[in-house]
Amino acid sequence: MKTDLKNLSYDELKSFMKDIGESAYRADQIFSWLTKGVTSIDEMRNLSQSLKQKLAEIAYVSSVQIEEKFVSKIDGTVKYLMKLGDGEYVECVIMFYKHGISMCISSQIGCNMGCKFCASTIGGKIRDLTSAEMLGQVMTAQNDLGERISHIVIMGMGEPLENYDAVVKFLRNVNDERGLNIGLRHITVSTCGMVPNMLKLAHENMQITLTVSLHAPNNEIRSKIMPINRKYPIEEVLRAIDQYIEISTRRVSIEYAMIAGVNDSLECARELASHFRGKLIHVNLIPVNPISEDGFQRSSDDNLQNFEEELKKSKINVTIRRKMGSDINASCGQLRKNRRESEILGRR
Repeated sequence: MKTDLKNLSYDELKSFMKDIGESAYRADQIFSWLTKGVTSIDEMRNLSQSLKQKLAEIAYVSSVQIEEKFVSKIDGTVKYLMKLGDGEYVECVIMFYKHGISMCISSQIGCNMGCKFCASTIGGKIRDLTSAEMLGQVMTAQNDLGERISHIVIMGMGEPLENYDAVVKFLRNVNDERGLNIGLRHITVSTCGMVPNMLKLAHENMQITLTVSLHAPNNEIRSKIMPINRKYPIEEVLRAIDQYIEISTRRVSIEYAMIAGVNDSLECARELASHFRGKLIHVNLIPVNPISEDGFQRSSDDNLQNFEEELKKSKINVTIRRKMGSDINASCGQLRKNRRESEILGRR
């Protein structure tokens, strides 16, 4: 099998070039081209034709293509449906802030976690993405926009910590100063509570922000909407959060999707507050996006504000996330689902 050059770290690329009898400086040339978003070896103009031919026999450069693009007329948010080399699709979103351009990328095709309020999990997981495919999302969007992406959120389709090795390699590659050089403090990694890998990540010595999708204050509610809670109950997740903070000294963000009549009562707010008083955390309250298959509805504005105020009474850092790209359905999962359904209908 040929080697995907974009899937190699800088050190791996140096070893690869050495193994085929080439000088180490060639790795610098190739790594530079890869981070500019080239999609073929032939585009690397400062390589000799003989080296290009040699590489083409044993290696290739994966590409990620824009299949659909939607731009919000409300706030400029951009949503992409991107096509991978094997014909599968992923979704990613660009959001514009005063502090820079943030991109939410996917780490898997589909998702195995089964969260009841998420469209990404409908149909389960097809496969993990490679680090190259994650990097490809960033480069493809950056080239399309003509602007530098400064912040990354790995919170699109999939459970990032189930694809642990590829995600960590992506983090190191995208942070490499010879490449895109995006600071780790500008990168957020999300998990729905994969306890062992949360603790493993804490020891990676990377100054990222960990975000934990909690979405409920107790096991009874969480198990109904998040099947992973049956494997890693909320008590284990909370202990892992404490350990992550202690080891990394980094603040942890808590994602809490506000679902009408399910987890948005004042009793839920008080119970949630009891878990986090005095701790280095920040709670993001997220008005849930309605999905036709689940029947869940977003909390009312009054419930959102009352929930926020209840947390503030306990000195919990909390914000209600501003919904961006509402006119283009900017939450992940729906575009891929719709495209797959259209393809199936087209084959009948």
